[in-house]
Amino acid sequence: MPPAPGTYTFGPHNGELLVHTRRSGTVAVAGHDLVIEVTSWSGTLQRDDGSDTTAVALSADGGSLRVREGRGGIQPLGEDDKASIKQSIDDDVLKRRTISFRSRSVRGGSVMTVEGDLELLGVSRPIAFELEFADDGRLSARATVKQTDFGLKPYSILFGTLKVSDEVEVTLKAKV
Repeated sequence: MPPAPGTYTFGPHNGELLVHTRRSGTVAVAGHDLVIEVTSWSGTLQRDDGSDTTAVALSADGGSLRVREGRGGIQPLGEDDKASIKQSIDDDVLKRRTISFRSRSVRGGSVMTVEGDLELLGVSRPIAFELEFADDGRLSARATVKQTDFGLKPYSILFGTLKVSDEVEVTLKAKV
């Protein structure tokens, strides 16, 4: 069931925003599928009374991503590895820049289809995803972002034999 009309805010205080990466390449078995937590972000959901107008917005600090866990790989992902990945994200990938989303269209009830624009590194592209509401007031969303759509070259090492897949999955869970 969707929330009652009003403005709802969410962020690290009542939710989590995660980026899930997958590995690819001929030596992918050596790497890790990562779960990366965005530690500084905020979102709003606004439902107007009587008009059924809904708007969704989200802003994230591109310098606040931290590796939560690494799955797979030949060796476990250590703290030094996590720090090195964070440094690469900050310096080479997101460059500590703000990431933002603004909806253009929101349709539906307990499952809403959200269409809007994602801005990443100064490039804005349309994106759509579903926003789901549970009876207990929790919301969840899952979106796939193709890095090359935003001018990003997926991270790779070992002459491209181990790389991050072009598509990453972003998940949001929050209590409104």
